[in-house]
Order: sequence, then structure tokens, then C-alpha cells
Amino acid sequence: MHDHVQPITGVFLIMERDLKEEFEARLEETSTLAFRVAYSVLRSTEDAEEVAQEAFTKAYRHFRQLRDRDRFRAWLVRMTWRLAIDRLRSNHRRTAREIVSINPNNSETPVQAVLERERADKLWYAIDRLPRKLRIVVVLAAIEEHDIQEVAALLGLPEGTVKSRLFAARKRLRKLLQ
Repeated sequence: MHDHVQPITGVFLIMERDLKEEFEARLEETSTLAFRVAYSVLRSTEDAEEVAQEAFTKAYRHFRQLRDRDRFRAWLVRMTWRLAIDRLRSNHRRTAREIVSINPNNSETPVQAVLERERADKLWYAIDRLPRKLRIVVVLAAIEEHDIQEVAALLGLPEGTVKSRLFAARKRLRKLLQ
């Protein structure tokens, strides 16, 4: 009986090593993606780093169960988005924003910096008011600068759906910012 255990264990170890190597390769490809998605929701570097770490840990634990490994990026985006929304709800720190540092070598005056920050805060406030399905499309397309095709692939949606959501989101944002 022990003769059969050894080869099976060896094959299992090789499969585990291959799985780990594949995960590490995918992790390297998406090293900043989880952070950027989390940051777009939380606007706090510390919280975004924690959520990104949590997303990568969860992805590692469940990587074996992912049937289509080519969809890793989309899977990671959705998982990170959900974790960030959960974090936002649980810690009620919606108003925590990073303080804009004013670079003395920058030609921008302190007044201009404050005005720019106010404009950015108004935009993020409006983005936060969008329904989740519109907000993620705006963040990925307009903020992260992914094209329609990339957003569709990341979210696992048809391109037409992404276009219509982006149109609806822009229309709502215009109304919210008036």
C-alpha cells in the first residue's frame, strides 16, 4: 500500500508547485491592479493596501478552483471591488481622503491646489453616488484609462453593456456635478 502512496504524493507535489508558479506569474502581471481598484473605491492608501493584500490572499487560496485561468484579471478585479465595498461599508470612513501635498517646486499656487482638490473631491463624491455597476465602469474606463474592450474583459461583460453603462454613468455624473 505504501508503494502507491509515494508516486501519488510526488505527482501531487509537482501539481502544487506548478499551480504556485502559475499563480506567482499571474500575480506579477497584476501586481498593482488590486491596489488601484481598491484605491478607486476607498481613496485611502492604507485601506487599499490592506484590501489588495486580502484580495491576493483570497485569490491564492481559491486559485485552484478558478476554471478559466485566462480570466484571472477579471476575477481579481471583481473580488477586489467586492472586498473594497465591504471595507467601505464596515469602517464608515467614507470621508477619509489623502491630503494633497503641495510641492514647492510646482508652479501651482496653494490656492490653485485647494481649488483642484475641491474639484477632485466633488468628482469623487459624484462617482460615489453612482450605482455600483456604473461606478466600476467609470473607474476602470475614465480613471484607470482602460479601453472599452479591456473593461469588458475585466468585468466579463459584453462591450455593448460597458458602453451603455459608461454612457449612463457620464449622464448621471453631469447631472450630479451641475
